[in-house]
Amino acid sequence: MTRGGGVLAPPVPAPRHASLATLALIIGGVAIGTTEFVTMGLLPQIADGVGTSIPGAGHTISAYAAGVVVGAPLIAVLGATWPRKGLLLGLMVAFAAGNALSALAPSYGTLVGARFLSGLPHGAYFGLAALVAVDLAPRGRAGRAVGTVMLGIPIANIVGVPGATWLGQHAGWRSAYWLVTVLGLVTVALVALSVPHLAADRTRSARAELGALRNLQVMLTLGVGAIGFGGMFAMYSYIAPTVTRVTGLSESAVPLFLLVFGVAGFVGNVVAGRMGDWSVLLSMVIGMVGLGVSLAVFALVAPYAVAALVTLAVAAVLTAVLVVNLQLRLMQVAGNAQTLAAAGNHAALNLANALGAWLGGLVIAAGFGYTAPSWVGVGLAVLGLGVLAVSVRVHQRDTGATIRRHRPAPAPVA
Repeated sequence: MTRGGGVLAPPVPAPRHASLATLALIIGGVAIGTTEFVTMGLLPQIADGVGTSIPGAGHTISAYAAGVVVGAPLIAVLGATWPRKGLLLGLMVAFAAGNALSALAPSYGTLVGARFLSGLPHGAYFGLAALVAVDLAPRGRAGRAVGTVMLGIPIANIVGVPGATWLGQHAGWRSAYWLVTVLGLVTVALVALSVPHLAADRTRSARAELGALRNLQVMLTLGVGAIGFGGMFAMYSYIAPTVTRVTGLSESAVPLFLLVFGVAGFVGNVVAGRMGDWSVLLSMVIGMVGLGVSLAVFALVAPYAVAALVTLAVAAVLTAVLVVNLQLRLMQVAGNAQTLAAAGNHAALNLANALGAWLGGLVIAAGFGYTAPSWVGVGLAVLGLGVLAVSVRVHQRDTGATIRRHRPAPAPVA
């Protein structure tokens, strides 16, 4: 195991350019975060570009998410014993190729396939980047190293997604995917130059990682993410047409909504960590209940610009609280299957992405309007809360502890 796992391992030589290596991993996260969310801001342009409806274009979001769901556990298991630098490079080359194919896609069907391929490296990249960050970090700073690497997603939401959306609106939607392709290739170059050779952890095996699938609490936690988190994606997948057709603003306002969502999510990450120190399970409950309530409010206030923007920001904070504490909970209950658990979390969240975008598209296509996905999201949040209630009950039965007193114990991140 790596140093963060608490098992003795041969020391890894510090790279000459450790800061450059960290930057490379962050840029890779920015690229992945941008491509995951930029489609939502360009749905009308993509629909026009490939000759489909907005709900049909929404299926490209589901296709990307399906790629993450398939690729995250598969690559995590098959690549458990591979050299980390080589696997990291392979993942980013595949990611860049998938986004280049997205930019070149001549038809709707080709675009859907390209988005699926683009999603395959997503979850495995973030899990592997965390492992590499721990290997490069000084002893005792593993958690801080992982937190730094994971800044890629909030940076993407603050800068990458609004910027790529603006670019796609002014230079054509394909330019957004070309931008992501370039970021992926920059990551490949920086990883090749700055990340040292890191031997695979031979104490791990595919069989050991798959053991996580027999853990009831792991599966329940993944279920909370896969179902409940779909509520946010049901609403957010169609934020662009909601802003223009319900709120009545111009397309130029869409990047502003995306920016506010990103900044609020960044704040939510900070809040989520402090809440996790208080109680992981109770923070998950607060996040899920709050998300459901904020989605209902958003459906009601969507015609009013300021109220819609504020409610979207609140939903972003609660989303971050839920996501961060889902990851903390998996770290607590996954035992030795940390790699699959980390990748599985991304798979579950992107299953939620696919589910939410698909159900949201169905209600729009059925003629219920662009606020209907938010009401779908409320229903998914309620279902996710039901799964969480089962998890809490099992936790109390097995430990005899209340969720308020439950604090995250130190856990390996690799």
